Amino acid sequence: MASTRLERFWGRLLRLVVKTFLALFRLFAPQHRGSAEGHRLPPITEPLLRVSAVQLARNIRRKQVTSVQVVQAYIDRIQEVNPLINALVKDRFGAALQEAAQVDKLIEEETGGEDVLEDRLPLLGVPFTVKEAFALQGMPNSTGLLSRRAVVSGVDAPPVALLKRAGAIPLGVTNCSELAMWLESHNHLYGITRNPYDLKRIAGGSSGGEGSIIGSGASVIGVGSDVGGSIRIPCFFNGIFGHKPTAGIVNNGGQYPPASGQQPGFLCTGPMCRYAEDLLPMLRIMAGPNAEKLSLSTNVDLKKLRFFSVPHDGGSPLLSPVDPQLIQAQKKVVEQLEADLGVRVQELRIPQFKYSFQIWGAMMSSPGKDGKPPTTFAELMGGGEKKVWPVWEFFKWFLGLSSHTMAAIGLALVEMFQSSQPSQFILQQKESLQKDLEELLGTDGVLLYPSHPQLAPKHHQPLFTPFNFSYTGIFNILGLPVTQCPLGLSVEGLPLGLQLVAGKLQDHLSLATALYLEKALGGWREPGHTERTPNSTSNDLSNAT
Repeated sequence: MASTRLERFWGRLLRLVVKTFLALFRLFAPQHRGSAEGHRLPPITEPLLRVSAVQLARNIRRKQVTSVQVVQAYIDRIQEVNPLINALVKDRFGAALQEAAQVDKLIEEETGGEDVLEDRLPLLGVPFTVKEAFALQGMPNSTGLLSRRAVVSGVDAPPVALLKRAGAIPLGVTNCSELAMWLESHNHLYGITRNPYDLKRIAGGSSGGEGSIIGSGASVIGVGSDVGGSIRIPCFFNGIFGHKPTAGIVNNGGQYPPASGQQPGFLCTGPMCRYAEDLLPMLRIMAGPNAEKLSLSTNVDLKKLRFFSVPHDGGSPLLSPVDPQLIQAQKKVVEQLEADLGVRVQELRIPQFKYSFQIWGAMMSSPGKDGKPPTTFAELMGGGEKKVWPVWEFFKWFLGLSSHTMAAIGLALVEMFQSSQPSQFILQQKESLQKDLEELLGTDGVLLYPSHPQLAPKHHQPLFTPFNFSYTGIFNILGLPVTQCPLGLSVEGLPLGLQLVAGKLQDHLSLATALYLEKALGGWREPGHTERTPNSTSNDLSNAT
């Protein structure tokens, strides 16, 4: 009982801190009016931009199109839309075209046939983009921190290197939130990234630049990272697919800032893409030797899976209620699964989800196996030189003198009021949730759960709803694989979606379900199009794998 009262006290204190500085933010912050306000993205006219990475690679190997043509098409699209969305922050277009020309020469000279190329270089000639928090040789690696503006990577992060080794060609790096720890991709080095479906709204974070560039049709696949939803939230807001793998499968090296304390067990690197068929081959490549731990080559009979649906977290006072359109979209998925597959989707209430934020916060601030606490956010803001004093930085911000965003300062302020030791009550909630979900999902279960309680918010609005990421963050703590799946557009023309959660090392189940739902419900929709539901629900969808 005492633990419960303590949790309520910290919850009230956190809400008070947030409300106080947000009230001040409303008074003093200038309204963000980007140069893109009032504009819409131009339509996609190049057919090459409507083809998956897997199909592009196949067409390049078969000499139906050259890599130079594909890379140039994406460069043209980036140059067309990036002034509006501000997603790509540094390009390597010249080098990419040279590498594409080398690919075309290799294909002309290859004597082993298409199968040899596919086996050795499965993404040969396909362009991709990378979150700026990852090391990409010759590209900046600041993670939006002004003090790191001169940092240029001399090597590639392991998952980036694996994609390049598979033949993919990087086009450049994309924007993220300051220090990769916020729902909006905004920093004082590169500015703010916009949502291609509504430029007055956020692209999400921290992999928001990736979400925006892919959702706008200016990249086909990309690399993101996720410690609280930083792949899945941008993918949801930008209407694309994303996958947070089982914890420990993809190497997290080559990112800034590095994880500390227990955080390395929660951080995941994974694929982001417009087409569901690209998720599994990207994961296989990015996982390297760890791909053998997953059953990625196993055919999935969806009719034999057990499906569960949880419509909301149970009503945490810290979080927004789930938008009715998202509730309805999830119900439509349930109806589609039951009609096409002949399965029964069981609706559940899981009471521990109500404590998702408290569980996430407690575990993220816990010391590692060596007993050392994680590096504080205030220390990270100092760039390793000295710890930032959040209160002082807050006053500097009012004077326009701070080099940090209000989101970063707010996180450091909230951190000051967080307990350094998780309560026994919260630890019990975490352990019981872990046990219950692992038993529920087993090796043949898939859970449907909202990706976020709101549709893509307007710029800076997450400052007023800072705990909503808990819908995704809880699965980082549990180490479960999760696929974000788009479900068409809302009445406002904004992307709908949901999370597909599977048991540990059962990534292939959520990936197969996402592939099915793409065929059943339409998948990614081009920004600016108003249709919200597909016309086709053919009977052969029950055989999708």
